[in-house]
Amino acid sequence: MKTYLSIGLMLLFSTVVLAQKKSDKDGWISLFDGKSLEGWTISENPESFSLEDGVLKVQGDRAHLFYVGEVENHDFKNFEFKADVKTMEGANSGIFFHTEFQDDGWPEKGYEVQVNQTHSDWRKTGSLYSFNDVREVHVKDGKWYNQHIIVQGDHVTVKINGKTVMEYKESEDTNRTGDLGSKKLDRGTFALQAHDPESIVYFKNIMVKPLPD
Repeated sequence: MKTYLSIGLMLLFSTVVLAQKKSDKDGWISLFDGKSLEGWTISENPESFSLEDGVLKVQGDRAHLFYVGEVENHDFKNFEFKADVKTMEGANSGIFFHTEFQDDGWPEKGYEVQVNQTHSDWRKTGSLYSFNDVREVHVKDGKWYNQHIIVQGDHVTVKINGKTVMEYKESEDTNRTGDLGSKKLDRGTFALQAHDPESIVYFKNIMVKPLPD
């Protein structure tokens, strides 16, 4: 009897915890509480990520902050992801999806959505890096904007402040040549990028809405 009661309490607790993570009735779930990096782990250079007044600050040598938390067991296929982002002048960063933790190097699995307004790289915010790139700059450094990524099947959409700036259908990409290995739509987690010490980027309100497979 005590065993069943314990199991029941554990299940109830898990349900309550997950319910608390949901930010609204539409199913959005917060991945970042603004107080800690609980549910995340950092590769290479942990000092490149810090908390500043409830905001995630990214600055330093190359590193990636991978989500490894309990939401969907950090294994997402179809989803909506959004975050409020602020870049400072000359900054470069990125949001990876369908990726997995690796100790060092640029993530080899999944895709990167670019974060860059004025860095020398011509691929600007909203690019599905090297697969469908955006040249136009849609927001200014020093101002918060919302970056929204939607993945459904083989279709990727990126919106900036509600405006669609990039759409990509993997099955219709005739430029995919050679063996691209794990650079493809599959499933996996998210990662935020620290690109270099001169790049300063801020993230807050990092959220996900899982979608049916």
